[in-house]
Amino acid sequence: MHALCGENGAGKSTLMKILYGMQKPDEGTIAVDGRQVTFASPGDAIERGIGMVHQHFMLADNLTVLENVVLGSERLHGIGSKARAKIVELSERYGLGARPDALVESLGVADRQRVEILKVLYRGATTLILDEPTAVLVPQEVDALFDNLRELKAEGLSVIFISHKLGEVLSVADEITVIRRGTTVGTVVPSETTTKQLAELMVGSELPTPETAESTVTDRPVIEVENLKLLGEGGRPLLDDISFTINEGEVLGLAGVEGNGQTELVDALIGLKHADSGTLRMAAVEVEPGGGTEEITSWSTRRRREQGVGYIPEDRHRHGLLLESPLWENRILGHVTEKPNSKGVWLDLKSAQADTRRIVEEYDVRTPGIDVTASSLSGGNQQKLIVGREMSHKPRFLIAAHPTRGVDVGAQAQIWDQIREARREGLAVLLISADLDELIGLSDTLRVIYRGRLVADADPATITPEELGSAMTGAASGHLEHADDAEQSPTEAAAPEDEA
Repeated sequence: MHALCGENGAGKSTLMKILYGMQKPDEGTIAVDGRQVTFASPGDAIERGIGMVHQHFMLADNLTVLENVVLGSERLHGIGSKARAKIVELSERYGLGARPDALVESLGVADRQRVEILKVLYRGATTLILDEPTAVLVPQEVDALFDNLRELKAEGLSVIFISHKLGEVLSVADEITVIRRGTTVGTVVPSETTTKQLAELMVGSELPTPETAESTVTDRPVIEVENLKLLGEGGRPLLDDISFTINEGEVLGLAGVEGNGQTELVDALIGLKHADSGTLRMAAVEVEPGGGTEEITSWSTRRRREQGVGYIPEDRHRHGLLLESPLWENRILGHVTEKPNSKGVWLDLKSAQADTRRIVEEYDVRTPGIDVTASSLSGGNQQKLIVGREMSHKPRFLIAAHPTRGVDVGAQAQIWDQIREARREGLAVLLISADLDELIGLSDTLRVIYRGRLVADADPATITPEELGSAMTGAASGHLEHADDAEQSPTEAAAPEDEA
């Protein structure tokens, strides 16, 4: 098991694309089983036993697990009983627990990832490339994934995995290669390396921590959500009676396994979906700070944005960027009617371009210029551009969904600093993250969402990632306390039975 580490833009994804036949190298050689090879396409790489699981899953939601696995490889074992038997055999051999007839849209993130691994194994891969495999998993799911990888390794398969989570890299890899600015800077053995040394190899500095020492929470509400309910197909509640308040200077952390209502809540807050019942209120702009709130439930997304709602989306490709447009056009997105992007009813392109250069410099967006397309930037640099765009408009309420997903430790520290600085100036933040250390470190208040309901709350000062992860899987509810601090018995501390 070989790990590949490096900051955003270091060349990790480019290197993996070359290994998977998606991109051709200009120089150098690749040897598989001691024989030099060239790949003209991913098909060539697959024939040589190399398979890749991408960070953004490549599954069709409306198909079953079996249909997704077989898709494109129908010639191998057909599409019937032989294919099913092969899938079941692979699933059992590697402990993947796949259900061939389950619809992919009904699966959680961890199960989807196992389907992606199964797809690669079905095609006969003996070398697996995993890009940020733990980015969206809770600690228990990470442990299960690593157990799966150890099974694969025990069967003689090789695994290359890209990760920014250095603690995980050190715990599971046999060897680690660090690249910086497109060059290998070192290959180390985990038993002889510390997290600090690895971070310094990657970015030339110590590993940052998300801890926030001082409290800046006031008693002035910025956003109030009351009894919010959103129904899906067939009247199934996607959000069920959600209520919370975020005050000036407060970060409310929302923990939950993906698919439990976080996306729907964000859509309701930003105005992409309108709730079936409940109210949203926001601090009024026209009155003195702390002077009251006004209902915004019926407001359009644009009006909410103009009144100070910032938005870092969970999927930067689908909701944050126009990938084939230049950086300066992406800077305008979501803020078309606001300065410096507009002057009266006209767009002010020169001012927008000048401000894009400022964002690129201030937020260390690694790019040759502002006229290149967003798709030419690495994932972490795309994220820094989005954060710079949103923070440039001095939002009063920031929805931050996975703000540091897929970014390196250096960029992570910058984004945390920006959130902390804005929080000191009175920003209210809803923080959604799969990184539990980030959630615990940055949040003033922690709530757990499970099946569309807020089921538990916790004190960030005492809760551990393991305890929070347990609550996220529905194993705990009510007020969570650290085991050492809790005086109640587990039975007394649990929520009432009907509430649980």
